[in-house]
Amino acid sequence: MAEIRISAEDRTEFGKGFARRARAAGKIPGVVYGHGESVRHVLLPGHDLMIALRTPNVLLNLDFGDGKGQMALPKDVQKDPVKRTLEHVDLLLVRSGEKVTVDIPITIVGEVVGGAVLDHSLNNLTVTAEATHIPTGIEVDVDRKEEGFQLFARDLELPPGSELITDGDQLVLQVVVTRAEAAAEGAESAEGGAGESGSQESAE
Repeated sequence: MAEIRISAEDRTEFGKGFARRARAAGKIPGVVYGHGESVRHVLLPGHDLMIALRTPNVLLNLDFGDGKGQMALPKDVQKDPVKRTLEHVDLLLVRSGEKVTVDIPITIVGEVVGGAVLDHSLNNLTVTAEATHIPTGIEVDVDRKEEGFQLFARDLELPPGSELITDGDQLVLQVVVTRAEAAAEGAESAEGGAGESGSQESAE
């Protein structure tokens, strides 16, 4: 997993007005909590934070300039609903060796057989993992898979040290009827309907 060092500073001012001024100055308000410690209100550099958050479950090494860095995971990221700019972030303190529960993305690679349709039902998987070794995601190869193929959460090969939390019986993806067959069935249904309609008209 990615670990990124990012500068941080304590803040003593609060409120929407202060938050707006901070964001205008390129800093994002946030809170750091966990391990029974008091909530710590912080400011983080907006550009660096935005880049770091592009990595799922990124581990942030918060540098307060006192030589006592803290490791934290983003737990809640608030964005402007229109501009999609960062507004606030909640960070959970973690320690090396500690188990945490996270959602990791499922990435599909490859192409199913020609004409087949891939139904991807589950985009993320919930697992527990060691805080400093959180997997960035799981890759699933569907190359040349045919109609009828199904993959459930229990079938996924988890990265070492990870344990599945998602229900193992949950469907991740399946390959369904081919487009050619669907088109043929649709044509047959249409012809059948036309035939019945014609018979009814003749009877009338």
